[in-house]
Amino acid sequence: MNFLKSSGEPCIVIAASGMCAGGRMVNYLKALLPDPRTDVIFVGYQAAGTPGRAIQHYGPGGGYVDLDGERIIIRAGIHTLGGYSAHADQAELIDFVRSASPPVGEIRLIHGDDDARRTLAALLAEGAAPLPNLRTF
Repeated sequence: MNFLKSSGEPCIVIAASGMCAGGRMVNYLKALLPDPRTDVIFVGYQAAGTPGRAIQHYGPGGGYVDLDGERIIIRAGIHTLGGYSAHADQAELIDFVRSASPPVGEIRLIHGDDDARRTLAALLAEGAAPLPNLRTF
């Protein structure tokens, strides 16, 4: 990482899915977000309240993100490619729940934005087949 920062050599850093909240990616972001030669491309979902979402939201306007308690000014280009998700969509999740055998005993919706969780809970609850205990967190 220090070599990349000091040399300015072109490179591509590929990270596993996550919200930019831990691991080596935080070190890369701290070192390279202030550099206007850097481009960060998000291809996965970044949840509200995570550094990844803050970078997506504030980065294009030249904002900042707090990483490891340090305020990092964002001068890098920030880009998001939609449509690349490893998660099932709403219809696929509903089909999965309704077709499970034996039937699902309990559902806890814990991932995603509040509005999306509430909408999915409502759709699951309104189905013709009775559903198990359904809770959102």
